[in-house]
Amino acid sequence: ADVWVMAPMISTAEEAADFAVQCTGAGLAIPGVMIEVPAAAVMAEAILSKVRFASLGTNDLTQYTMAADRQLGSLATLNDPWQPAVLQLIRRTVEGARAAEASAPDSLTPGSKNVGVCGESAADPALAVVLAGLGVNTLSMTPRALASVGAVLASVTIAEARELAALALTANTAAEARTNVRARLGILEDLGL
Repeated sequence: ADVWVMAPMISTAEEAADFAVQCTGAGLAIPGVMIEVPAAAVMAEAILSKVRFASLGTNDLTQYTMAADRQLGSLATLNDPWQPAVLQLIRRTVEGARAAEASAPDSLTPGSKNVGVCGESAADPALAVVLAGLGVNTLSMTPRALASVGAVLASVTIAEARELAALALTANTAAEARTNVRARLGILEDLGL
């Protein structure tokens, strides 16, 4: 079985390339990176041209994008993955992955440069719909969140998810993005979410 290995806190394509070389030397065929800083999201195409996949660490990405230490309660409202700036960086990462895929010399199939999201943001059923609409391939969450996220994702088409992602991207605040998307997902109320 192939082993997927990730390097955390990658900021440049050079770091990604060095990690991929180390993986090859160790016999690991599927290197990837964590996208946790804005520089990596902005440079996603170059970074993903060196590795096979990326996982967005949205807690760190949000903290660094919003310049808001997670330990400071007074900045808690800034540490929200619904921040439109964070959603823009997620979109930029997915676009970078698709561009890297298109220019890959081995003619990778669409979606083969996997972009995932891990952590609390993937476990938010409404945000999971937005992430899918942005083109994220995989969501990683605690088992407790699977049923609600699965039910909400199953209730929308990919076209509807894209519309909701566009709605969130055009919001001015995290609260506005969340409120606008949740208002269009009646299933959340049905499920008591």
